[in-house]
Amino acid sequence: MIARISLAAALLAAAGCSNAPAPTEQLRVTDQAIAQAQAVTGEQAAPALAQAREKAAQARAEQASGDNKAARLAAEQAELDARVAEAQALANKSDAQVRQLQTRITALRKQLEAAQ
Repeated sequence: MIARISLAAALLAAAGCSNAPAPTEQLRVTDQAIAQAQAVTGEQAAPALAQAREKAAQARAEQASGDNKAARLAAEQAELDARVAEAQALANKSDAQVRQLQTRITALRKQLEAAQ
């Protein structure tokens, strides 16, 4: 009797894992994050963006094979990689702007010293 209950519980647990909902919404969010990162990075080579694309493709393959749980995980990882690529690109642009401002400040100081 206990063996039957344990077997039934194991079968229900296994069925529950295989019936995870398709990560349709997560894939949509991932695609948006990748597009946004691409818009920010432009032509820069962004390894995190390449990883995001690879993981998004992996998520679609896993969804097609019916492994929705793994597909969701890969899609979430792809979204995070895209966000990292975007953040890195924005940080690089900010650093470049800071360097440009520092150069201007140095030039203005030299002009001020020469005028005195």
